[in-house]
Amino acid sequence: MTTRAAPRIVVAGSANMDLVGLAERLPLPGETVLGDDFVMMPGGKGANQAIAAARAGGQSVFLGAIGSDSFGVTLNARLNAAGVDVRHVRTSYGASGVAVIMVDHAGENSILVSPGANSTFTDLTEDEARVIASGDVLLCQQEIPVETVTAACRAARYGDTRTILNAAPARELPIELLELVDLLVVNELEAQTITGSATPDMAALLALVPRVVLTLGGAGARYAERDGRDETVPAFPVEATDTTAAGDAFTGALAVAWGEGRDLLEAVRWANAAGAACVRKLGASNALPTRAEIDEMITG
Repeated sequence: MTTRAAPRIVVAGSANMDLVGLAERLPLPGETVLGDDFVMMPGGKGANQAIAAARAGGQSVFLGAIGSDSFGVTLNARLNAAGVDVRHVRTSYGASGVAVIMVDHAGENSILVSPGANSTFTDLTEDEARVIASGDVLLCQQEIPVETVTAACRAARYGDTRTILNAAPARELPIELLELVDLLVVNELEAQTITGSATPDMAALLALVPRVVLTLGGAGARYAERDGRDETVPAFPVEATDTTAAGDAFTGALAVAWGEGRDLLEAVRWANAAGAACVRKLGASNALPTRAEIDEMITG
């Protein structure tokens, strides 16, 4: 019996240092709230999803930019320690990206991101394009310049690499990018932003891309494709400690499952389990679950 190699997941995205404060409740505008705890840990949607993919069993490669500061050294070390291939990560003179995160006791959060070095991740090199074309799945988000995301998806199309775009944070997307996306992952706000609809409009999304996963938080996720398939996959009920990286755990696991050749409905269910396992812990990259933890959530 031959063992299939783990899928190669190439993540083109952001890396940030997360500064996380925990308090009983989030402050209102102009208000100061006394916090309970503070932690500093590597994050950023790109780096988080690269680590999530590695822990879920994929061969994860990260393409992005870190600063020349101490945060950049820590970010690179954390990615490497998690099993992510960091040989192609750029170092940009100046500050790394930073995210200031407030989390309340119900697990809800509020996040402010300063891009730093992430904004310098432009003009893909020939080597970076080759790395993308050699992957099974390319995974992108929207914390780097949209031109870079488009170029990465174009390189994926050239190499017959499947593309997943996690359209977060919410913003309008150019049609030339959407035409290169094989699977779009969005929450309800992001879906509304892309289509301009007052509510998530799956038909409008499917007019733009062939497959859509709409994440629904505690209600699970909805998967639909142009051939008429449209199903909601229930969430795994857990007590949430911190929802900060749940979406990244979901998307990284989804990329691995799809890269393994699983049916997408099964892949979404496995990704739901990854998100559920993630919210039980405080933090971002340190909360991302291993493959064993995801499988344990599935089996109960």
